[in-house]
Amino acid sequence: MKILCVGRNYAKHARELGNAAPQAPIWFWKPESSILADGAPITLPANIGAVHHEVELAVRLGRRLRKASPADALRAVDAITVANDLTARDLQEAAKKAGLPWAQAKGYDGFLPLGTWVPYDGRDLQNLQLKLWVGGALRQEGTTRDMTWGVADLLAHASSWTTLEPGDILLTGTPDGVGPLVAGQDVRCEVVGVATLRNPVVG
Repeated sequence: MKILCVGRNYAKHARELGNAAPQAPIWFWKPESSILADGAPITLPANIGAVHHEVELAVRLGRRLRKASPADALRAVDAITVANDLTARDLQEAAKKAGLPWAQAKGYDGFLPLGTWVPYDGRDLQNLQLKLWVGGALRQEGTTRDMTWGVADLLAHASSWTTLEPGDILLTGTPDGVGPLVAGQDVRCEVVGVATLRNPVVG
């Protein structure tokens, strides 16, 4: 199973981190060991600096995709849910400055809390609300209408260079409002009307 992710797919999020809007999707991977169940504790690794929350729409494929059109790609979607793409921000920034990959910053065990999968059923994936609360305070709020590249285009683009298999997951980017987590907090994420996710944070 592959977990393919896209960075800076919301313009305001790119700006809040001081990044220019990309001219093409920025791809990276998360390992399967990063998946964390709803309700399980997020464990902050020691001595790596800030770990940021990033609420996202996650999409799962139900059939193989290779060199697909956007319309064909969308028909391959099996299920959707909410995800929290945790990021070791200080490690990521150091890697970016050195021109190195982000793999470690994104790939720690437990760095991908995922909600329960919900059947796709032809929903409008570009008309969904994303929200994230930390300790009851709303930190992130956005809509998938603001994606630079919509889900269909992302899947089609990805399938042009890598074969996507049934069960593979696509993370579609996060809106602005990302920020650090500390032990003792409680994080709740939601794709409104679709799926919820809640995880305590521990040291």
